[in-house]
Amino acid sequence: MTAKELARHIAVTLRDKGHRAYWAGGCVRDLLLGREPSDYDVATDALATDIQRYFPRALAVGAQFGVVLVQENGAQVEVATFRLDHDYRDGRRPSSVSFTRSPERDVRRRDFTINGLLFDPLEGRYLDFVGGRNDLDARLIRAIGSPAERFAEDKLRMLRAVRFAARLDFAIESETLAAIRHHAPEIEQISPERVRDELNRILTEGRARRGFELLDETGVLNVVLPEVARMKGVAQPPEFHPEGDVWTHTLLMLEELENPTVTLALGTLLHDVGKPPTYRVAERIRFDGHVEAGMEISRAICERLRYSNKETEQVVALVANHMRFREVTRMRSSTLKKFMRLPGFDEHLELHRLDCLGSHRDLGNYQFVRRMESELDEEDLRPPRLITGEDLITAGYEPGPSFQVILAEVENAQLEKQLNSREEALAFVEQRFEKPTGRGREVG
Repeated sequence: MTAKELARHIAVTLRDKGHRAYWAGGCVRDLLLGREPSDYDVATDALATDIQRYFPRALAVGAQFGVVLVQENGAQVEVATFRLDHDYRDGRRPSSVSFTRSPERDVRRRDFTINGLLFDPLEGRYLDFVGGRNDLDARLIRAIGSPAERFAEDKLRMLRAVRFAARLDFAIESETLAAIRHHAPEIEQISPERVRDELNRILTEGRARRGFELLDETGVLNVVLPEVARMKGVAQPPEFHPEGDVWTHTLLMLEELENPTVTLALGTLLHDVGKPPTYRVAERIRFDGHVEAGMEISRAICERLRYSNKETEQVVALVANHMRFREVTRMRSSTLKKFMRLPGFDEHLELHRLDCLGSHRDLGNYQFVRRMESELDEEDLRPPRLITGEDLITAGYEPGPSFQVILAEVENAQLEKQLNSREEALAFVEQRFEKPTGRGREVG
């Protein structure tokens, strides 16, 4: 059973029981836009206790708000009772709700007109109490009722307005836009996790460039990512970056993103975040140490927004290594192979491709690495060790920090195809590294 089939089944069941039930919100918007909804929601005058009685396997995921999750045959649909929200005290959620039998009153508490549409799947008709269809036709994101009130209720709606406008290629209606600009500083009251999740969606759902242009235009960027906002107006050497400043370069890269992972999208956004604080002019524009500065700043951003340790380490690695591609055609074979076996190297390579497309558009080094990928198999990149520390002890070497140096040199020679066997590796070590001449004299 698909989610769409389950949503219809729920509506039919509730109607048979004497209730009103409609598809609601984003699924209705997407259907009118000719898009396949990713999920379906049902709004009804039935109470959560009624819904659980009709669907015994339903889960009360937000019973205090009248929200139940109905699951059948692998599909799931969220079902919510028509309600009124009261006393938003924390800028996030209502302190209390009351239930209503009126779908219109339920719709008027929602965020944007295009998300306030209802659809009756039995009769095939739309219910539009807030002008949502007109705004869909006009390609506008408009708050329902007073924008200031909607944003005071849930301040995250300012980020959601940007996300919807970017993803759908809509404009933000003038009063709604003015309210976002006025209330943008209040976004600091939102938990970092909620901000992070919205930023992830802006970066990965499509049209990330437009999303960040809107974040800038609304003043939200200065609040949530001031480090990125500082890229604006930071000039770059025209011989390497004919496209313009660091902000323009980053926007061009965001425009090229196609179904990216969160870490690749973040790495793209932050790869040059170290340039503003390291900018100087000495004969030409220079950014000495911008990689190291960028690593520190990107780590601080990821920690501030509560990204996982794994995500943080990958983003920092992307920033740390993005300049190394300049040297790939001149690297020793061992150095290149070690570079290519970095965790998530496909993201490193894709970031380099985007970096080129956002500047000089010379993909020569990218194509070189792709050729190497086609020519090298897993054993070329990660050959089995020829010797271990135990072999060195047997050969008469004393354990210590030098073992790491010796084994690294052996691995390099192996990657260079200079060594192919254990015997060759031990002979290589004997030639390169002296054994201890003797142990200290025992006294007593």
